[in-house]
Amino acid sequence: MNTTPTEPVAVIGAGPAGIATALAMYAVGIPVRLYERYREPRAAGNIVNLWPPALHALEQIGVDVDDIGAFCESEFRNAHDKVRAHVLFPPSVIEKYGNGGFIGLTRPDLYERMVDALPPGVLVGHKEVVGLEDQGDRVVVRFKDETSVTTPLVVGADGINSVVRDLVWGLPPVREHNLHVIGGYTFDLPAAVSPREAIIRHSRTVQASHTGIRSKGRDGSEWWVLEAWDANKPAPTDLKSHALSLAKEFPPEMAELIANTSEDHIFRWPIRDRGPVPTVWSKGRVTFAGDAVHATSPYAAYGAGMSIVDGYFLGQTLNGVDLGDLTALGKALAHYEELRVEHTAGQVKLAYMLGRNFHHIPAPMRPLRDAFFDHSKFMQKTVGDSNPAEISAQLDIMGPNLHTPAPSASAAR
Repeated sequence: MNTTPTEPVAVIGAGPAGIATALAMYAVGIPVRLYERYREPRAAGNIVNLWPPALHALEQIGVDVDDIGAFCESEFRNAHDKVRAHVLFPPSVIEKYGNGGFIGLTRPDLYERMVDALPPGVLVGHKEVVGLEDQGDRVVVRFKDETSVTTPLVVGADGINSVVRDLVWGLPPVREHNLHVIGGYTFDLPAAVSPREAIIRHSRTVQASHTGIRSKGRDGSEWWVLEAWDANKPAPTDLKSHALSLAKEFPPEMAELIANTSEDHIFRWPIRDRGPVPTVWSKGRVTFAGDAVHATSPYAAYGAGMSIVDGYFLGQTLNGVDLGDLTALGKALAHYEELRVEHTAGQVKLAYMLGRNFHHIPAPMRPLRDAFFDHSKFMQKTVGDSNPAEISAQLDIMGPNLHTPAPSASAAR
């Protein structure tokens, strides 16, 4: 049973990590406030994919997951549809979490479901953090509107440009991947596109992919094209036309999906992170979750999912802890890090490596690379077998629910 602190935990930033953290803490009886710089949470982008650990976390923290997305089988192919890898999850995971284990949905739908689960009074908008002072027995959080709160714990969940991380540790420089994504979604599906498949194709220089989605009872598909793009170069003026030009190397359904998508459902984002994931996340009464500490390229298709699972583990590891006892809090936060650092660091590293291998090797080496991917088991072993196994292992570490204590650090490895 929790020793109830006199003041709520302060979670900064109402993205997936922040909302999940607030919900998880509320679910285990820890008073919490979620502070957001805008009036309300705003979805950054339009498409998202989740893996089974995120779905388990959402369900346990009180989010309605009924018909939340399309469960898809996933394949990596070359531009001519030769299969390079089939993503394989254990049968037990497929049985529980749906065919294929890869879930497609729209980002606004995810935000809507998560925000709807927040109890009244937890979310506080128009609160932009400008200062923190850890006084040992509590933290003073100061806002731009000249108000302040005191709290036993601050969770910085305020994204890749985290103000909290900058105040506590200092922000490392942005690592530009010199890649960008143009993506969108439509419910007008070509005959060749199944809403229960995720097909990830690569040509010599471009990735062009599509994944089934579910949104408010409708089947559809999200799509994206990804290419090398100098971070200092202006964005294309016409995203749809640019995406169509990239789709020419691929089977015709890619161009059909893009052509069927309305302009307001098309979005672009440059890919960047903050470099390798730090080995220590917590300092005193402050810790971190989500992109604030492990910003991830979408090549992992796991950034939002890992952020949600961070929130789950914070609720689980802090359940029953006297937050007023700094020693007990420090042990709980160290356990949280032991459960999350290695896994998230591996995913960030893998995503960065895939982006480099597919888009930044010298042109003369690309035919050799593609021949290797086409005729070896490398892709199957890495993205088809080992990475799904690593993600599935998170379900065992998470346990059946928030109230079951997380395993020891040695068992988590």
